[in-house]
Amino acid sequence: MKAVMEAGGFQYTVQETEKIKMPKLDAKIGDKIKFDKILAIVDGKKSQFGKPYLKGYFVEGEIISQGRYPKVIVFKFKRRKGYKRKKGHRQSYTEILVKKISTKKATE
Repeated sequence: MKAVMEAGGFQYTVQETEKIKMPKLDAKIGDKIKFDKILAIVDGKKSQFGKPYLKGYFVEGEIISQGRYPKVIVFKFKRRKGYKRKKGHRQSYTEILVKKISTKKATE
């Protein structure tokens, strides 16, 4: 089963036991997290799409690491003008292990 979920302003296609990296979340390593903004569910040949979200579905995961991506260098210059600017940026991320994709009805 696959799910398309929205988190942190981005959309992710996830499966169970898959690892995803998303913008940093304020949580500790080992914390459980639940995403309820599910846009679509694909189960074999059967698919469901929300308008915009599906009700009753959620994705459960566990935070396995916090880190930072490699540095990206931004360099600007204008030729023959003596104008140069160099900046670096490192984006923080949270890595999540997707544990389960399910419905609220299944847990009740």
